[in-house]
Amino acid sequence: MRLSPDKHACPQGIDVSNYQRNIDWTTVANNGISFVYIKATEGTSYISPSFRSQYIGATDAGLIRGGYHFARPDKSDGATQANFFLAHGDFSNTYQAATGRDWWSTCTGDSTSFANDNPLWIADWSSTLRPLPGGWTQASFWQYADSGQNPGDADLWNGDMDGLRAMALGF
Repeated sequence: MRLSPDKHACPQGIDVSNYQRNIDWTTVANNGISFVYIKATEGTSYISPSFRSQYIGATDAGLIRGGYHFARPDKSDGATQANFFLAHGDFSNTYQAATGRDWWSTCTGDSTSFANDNPLWIADWSSTLRPLPGGWTQASFWQYADSGQNPGDADLWNGDMDGLRAMALGF
């Protein structure tokens, strides 16, 4: 896979949270969106009240979907937050995503041990990806903009639809 996915050749996606309510999922799918990640939890106390309805809406529209946890390393350790996420996310086969280079360096010491077994989701609102955190040579998901024609942030999968489906099923 390429370091910087081609924004016009890769499957397009969005990520949404409780800030985007009443989403018309059929319109989102008709706009060419293939996947959506939905915020489920944050830190160790926030559970999104919209997660369940957003997940069902995306499912009914035929989108590949998953949930995400917004990490708060300033509030507690990663294991506590991962357990909170798994207990309240209402789904399985979740992946931890990096939340930024400063967080990564502070919390992991720029460890490379995650890169072998975990896909990288990176938020980098630029025309091409900047250097990735320790160990990764490519991003699996790239959040390249904080807005677009669809609700939420604009994302790309770094590959084709077959690869996206395989990842969604756990490789």
